[in-house]
Amino acid sequence: MNDITYDVRVYKTETYKGKTTTTYYVRWKVGGKAWRKPFRRAAQADTYRGELQSAARRGEAFSRATGEPVSWGRRSGAEMSWYDFVCRYVDMKWKAAAPKYRQDIARALTAATRAMYSTSRGKPEDAALRSAMHRWACNTKHRSEAPEEVQATLRWLAANTKPISALIDDPGLVRDLLDAATSCLDGRRAAANTVRKHRMVLSNALDYAVELKLLPDNPLKTLKWKPPAGTYEIDRRSVVNHDQAKALLAAVAAQEPSGRRLVAFFALMYYAALRPEEAINLRRDDITLPPPDEADAWGEIHLLKAAPYSGRQWTDSGAAREERALKHRAAGHGRTVPIPPPLAAILRTHLADFVDQGNGRLFYGVRGGDLPVITYRRAWRNARKAALTEKEIASPLAARPYDLRHACVSTWLNAGVPAPQVAEWAGHSVDVLLRIYAKCIVGQDELAKRRIAEALA
Repeated sequence: MNDITYDVRVYKTETYKGKTTTTYYVRWKVGGKAWRKPFRRAAQADTYRGELQSAARRGEAFSRATGEPVSWGRRSGAEMSWYDFVCRYVDMKWKAAAPKYRQDIARALTAATRAMYSTSRGKPEDAALRSAMHRWACNTKHRSEAPEEVQATLRWLAANTKPISALIDDPGLVRDLLDAATSCLDGRRAAANTVRKHRMVLSNALDYAVELKLLPDNPLKTLKWKPPAGTYEIDRRSVVNHDQAKALLAAVAAQEPSGRRLVAFFALMYYAALRPEEAINLRRDDITLPPPDEADAWGEIHLLKAAPYSGRQWTDSGAAREERALKHRAAGHGRTVPIPPPLAAILRTHLADFVDQGNGRLFYGVRGGDLPVITYRRAWRNARKAALTEKEIASPLAARPYDLRHACVSTWLNAGVPAPQVAEWAGHSVDVLLRIYAKCIVGQDELAKRRIAEALA
């Protein structure tokens, strides 16, 4: 065959030192054609060069088209290992996926990998395997930068995970794969929402395997499996009343050094139902306040983007937060939320007390930069301890800052605001809104009983 050759020569690794980074080039010839492949780390280059040399010593045929051993090309065919497939799937999804969804994919496929080990010989510790898989193998941006000790773990995974075709030959393996993906480390089934999310990720991955012709069909779709019962309803016990909310905001304001700058942050969740990632990305130009002498007048918030927290390793920019379109809305589609008089007063005070740092954002850290998640979570924990009774602290009442948003939506619904209007302000669909907040609408059961009694009379 003209496309293969046994004429292979591997040369010494070439090192190029640039101004900021050093690149290591593995150099070799296949059938007289020179090849060169760059690596960021010397250990990675040495490993790749050693594999080329081993293949040449064994007398393996090399492909003139790829410059690599023909046997390596089979990895992309029907015998692709689970590890190689996961890397390829992650790379395919990376560009279009939001940072938080990239994390979801990594968590689901890392959990599923436990079912795909082909041997326990030389197996690293479970914690090391999970960390290497989640943090590096499932991260397209940073995989090539893995430390040397992690590289050894990744090489074990690459060499000791079953081929994806094993899902065809062993039907029981499909169930094992799903069980691993939807279970906690101790073997218990994960929370209902996590189970649904991980099953969806796994199913999407296996659909991609079908697309690559690695599987004839998605074996997960023929598996008899019942999703766990779950609830999306808000616990009424977590919803604060107006007096409790004001006491909590006052407890936030009393904290040093960050308290005063966080009052408006929490108030936006309680009075305008903003999500934390929406409030933290709010800019001065997004707010329209009424004149100061009109105490009872309302203002408006014009939301266009949010900045959810996902961690620096999962964003394209390297920032801990990355601007995205609003949840459940296409890019460029915003929503308008009313500002009631109490919130207008709080925002007016905040705008006067804290200067614009140049990017127009309302909220930033004490030393500038993004407002750290740990800062506002710590402030909220301290506020609950200061403003609530021991019994309330032990309860779900306002356990998370997000519960302030739930309290706001519940207030709107209980005030008689039509559900479509509440859904528009809160950024929900009407059916999701009523399903989530069904138990937080008080008084409707008594009204229904009166109407039934009138009908029977």
